[in-house]
Amino acid sequence: MISIGMFAGADRAILWRGPRLQRSLEQFLADVWWGSPDVLLLDLAPGTGDMAISVAQALPNAELVVVTTPQPSASDVAVRSGLVALQVPMKVRGVVENMSYFDHKGERLRIFGEGGGQRVSEQLSEALGYDVPLLTQLPLQPEIREIDESGRPAVLNPDGTLASSGLADSFKNLAETLMR
Repeated sequence: MISIGMFAGADRAILWRGPRLQRSLEQFLADVWWGSPDVLLLDLAPGTGDMAISVAQALPNAELVVVTTPQPSASDVAVRSGLVALQVPMKVRGVVENMSYFDHKGERLRIFGEGGGQRVSEQLSEALGYDVPLLTQLPLQPEIREIDESGRPAVLNPDGTLASSGLADSFKNLAETLMR
């Protein structure tokens, strides 16, 4: 993993545009030893802009996974993010809906509403002219924040073995789906 925050510090705002963005992306891709990964995952800020164009130019085989949350305002932004595929040579592989529900004492709560991922999937499928599936709906789980802040992947137990939980299984299934 590499992040611009590792260089600039977590307390600084990063203004990434134009030549600076291009050079930072080139450094991340060329100067970091990645080994021989099957997949290189880039987590980009929501919306459209310079970064999506730069990634498409630097990685001609790049594909896009659009992440949204259930509420309409977020899914509208996610659709616009996916539509960048019309302007750069990039295929949209699918949609992930994050924070879809919260299971509490046997009741499934839809805190942020529902249907955002499906809306994004349908709108992108229609606009792009091919199937853009809803790949998964991930639950809202406070444990993911704790796991994330510990620096441990959600799919691993503290001893490094594969975890078996609803959340870990969701992430493993998503990864397997994308690899197929």
